[in-house]
Amino acid sequence: MFWRRKKKTKDQLKERLKLVLAYDRAQLPPGKIEQLKEDLIEVLSRYFPAESEGANVQLEQRGERVVLVADIPVRS
Repeated sequence: MFWRRKKKTKDQLKERLKLVLAYDRAQLPPGKIEQLKEDLIEVLSRYFPAESEGANVQLEQRGERVVLVADIPVRS
């Protein structure tokens, strides 16, 4: 059981490092993503009934590229 926990922590740290590198490469200060999320929800709600609750916006490193991934629930 002890070894599993260590591996999980290692994986979490690896993901955090990837996130930090993605922010650095995109040259975005940490608070900008939250502001971007609010702006995206505001714009989407003009066209769709978007929900801010459960919305997730993040940067990911995919090879040479930094990708913006937005998961914003839309009410049906």
